[in-house]
Amino acid sequence: MNLAGVDILPSWNFTSFDEAINFVKSNPDKYVLKPSGKAQNEKELLFIGQEPDGKDVVQVLEHYKANWSKKIKEFLIQKYAEGAEIAVGAFFNGKDFVMPICVNFEHKRLFPHELGPSTGEMGTSMYWTRNNPVFEKTLFKMKEKLVPSKYVGYIDINCIANARGIWPLEFTSRFGYPTISIQMEGITSEWGTFLSEIAQGKDVQLKAKKGYQVGVVVTIPPWPFEDEKAFKKYSEGATILFRRQTLDGIHIGEVKLEEGDWHIAGQSGYALVITGSGATMADAIENAYQSVKNVMIPNMFYRTDIGQRWSRDSDMLLSWGYI
Repeated sequence: MNLAGVDILPSWNFTSFDEAINFVKSNPDKYVLKPSGKAQNEKELLFIGQEPDGKDVVQVLEHYKANWSKKIKEFLIQKYAEGAEIAVGAFFNGKDFVMPICVNFEHKRLFPHELGPSTGEMGTSMYWTRNNPVFEKTLFKMKEKLVPSKYVGYIDINCIANARGIWPLEFTSRFGYPTISIQMEGITSEWGTFLSEIAQGKDVQLKAKKGYQVGVVVTIPPWPFEDEKAFKKYSEGATILFRRQTLDGIHIGEVKLEEGDWHIAGQSGYALVITGSGATMADAIENAYQSVKNVMIPNMFYRTDIGQRWSRDSDMLLSWGYI
């Protein structure tokens, strides 16, 4: 990112817990702790510090040293940035970005109001636009790197934005989940034709609905953890039923069709993504959750606040000139 001219937050890589502890104690500040390597897939190990002197990060590092040192061989400490979380993504045809772009807002924590463990994602809100300052200051600058690599497909960059700047957090250089399901709610182009054309490097444009889209992930135990016993006890073979015989806004996760009924498959507990759209964010939220009410799965759970950050974050982003 830095080589492409994108502003980044200061960060430091470590392979020693003692060195990291000494670093934080010598440089008191608010930090984020991110495991690297194979351990980065353990989302519950990500820790976002809250103490201005970093004492909580030191405490977590000491705990990881005692209990996770065999699994966490490398990790990153990044300076914390306060602000609004915003992501921008677009399809790339090997030569250029395809318009419009997707501005989206992820909800990663398990519980409403950003509580609980970090998951892959519990839902996202989004809209499509042709111009966006966050895109221009981040993802667009990666074009000169994407062209020689002959990259083709969707690519997204998640950021923290505040009055001082835009700070990228991570790339997703693939279809995002549940992002792709929510994009299917908003895009009116024929998907097979579109993906074939960008694979051939053709100059194409997406056709998208005006307004907003919201997607809610419906899960069952043991999500977001791996627990075979919990899956067998609470979820294995569970049937998915619908109060109304309509599948509008229903996108399958780990689901199989047997003798005319939908059943849970796999062991992750990632069951469905339920989507809705509307002229306003409030309309999209309402339509998505009306469709969630149509679903019946034993022990199902989901976040009840997907999209609601928009009322707060949009004011801040607008005042900073980012939307």
